[in-house]
Amino acid sequence: MRRFLPGLLLSLLVTVNGCSTPQAPTESSQTTSTPGAPSAASSSSPATTPPPTPDADGPLTVYSGRSQELIGPLLDRYTTATGVAVNARYGETAEVAALILEEGGNSPADVFLAQDAGALGALEEAGVLAMLPEELTEVVEPRFRSREGRWVGLSGRARVIVRNTDRTDPEDAPASVLDLVEPEYRGRVGWAPSNGSFQAFVTAMRVRLGEEETRAWLTAMIANETRPFENNVTIVEAVGRGEIDFGLVNHYYLFRFVAENPAFPVANSFPEEGDVGSLINVAGAGVLETSDQPSTAEDLLGYLLGAEAQGAFATETNEYPLREGIPGPEGLVPLAEIDTPDIDLSSLADLEGTLTLLREVGALL
Repeated sequence: MRRFLPGLLLSLLVTVNGCSTPQAPTESSQTTSTPGAPSAASSSSPATTPPPTPDADGPLTVYSGRSQELIGPLLDRYTTATGVAVNARYGETAEVAALILEEGGNSPADVFLAQDAGALGALEEAGVLAMLPEELTEVVEPRFRSREGRWVGLSGRARVIVRNTDRTDPEDAPASVLDLVEPEYRGRVGWAPSNGSFQAFVTAMRVRLGEEETRAWLTAMIANETRPFENNVTIVEAVGRGEIDFGLVNHYYLFRFVAENPAFPVANSFPEEGDVGSLINVAGAGVLETSDQPSTAEDLLGYLLGAEAQGAFATETNEYPLREGIPGPEGLVPLAEIDTPDIDLSSLADLEGTLTLLREVGALL
């Protein structure tokens, strides 16, 4: 059965990305710094991670579903710190994962960086991710890494309910996303069914609550006149303008608005402990089974889990750093205080099933 899985997952991932064939990601070469340059990696990588010892000629090849704007500077810093050149190819996460599956054993990729855990779970299920050493994965809480040890989370994004602070009080926000179907929220809530993070949330709901309960919730939300928006940014904007009072988004979108206007009348509200709405999805990484320089690939992951890179996630993108002991963004509920639903993030791979469900209930055209 395993031998048919890559083709199946290729079809699923391409469907998620909305294209009929995988598009080649764009490539960006990171220049190699002078060997022997002062190393920052030793202080920012996990203490038990060995120094880089390239085990093949040529640069390290990274396929990234995270944007060049976000991850490129960190890869440059790694090259400067270690002298290891990195060639990065960028694209949408689903597109890049599909390309890896299509290339199979001929893929030049050493490392896969993903925007969400579902794609990592898909590649894990397809058998293309290598087992990572425990000293690399154990710096991250078990809930934010592969239970099989084949990928590790690098940064986290919490699902929240944003609310207009001029029009609502803190107690007006529901304790659970399931409560948003109540009459008191009719026409006051926004969501973005075409957005990937919302679709990952619905996938988690299907895993946690089952297909029928998720279908019932979606149908009730539509009946309750929940307003669709293009993405998280437009939801937060609409809440700030008072067009709606609440919105389902990721936590970090609010930070960009507050940075421009500290009086922006919107606040994040975290659902109750263990609620499916308190999902934290992760951006993460894995090493390809076919990599010809696995120790160097693992060292790159160690760097991305080190203090420098983890601090950058907190201060530059306002995401939760996942290495234990690294502070999160200022003013945000600490990660340790969020009781996430008991979900194996690798199980969020079935996005095609979520898309089918969203279309069937009329949330997506």
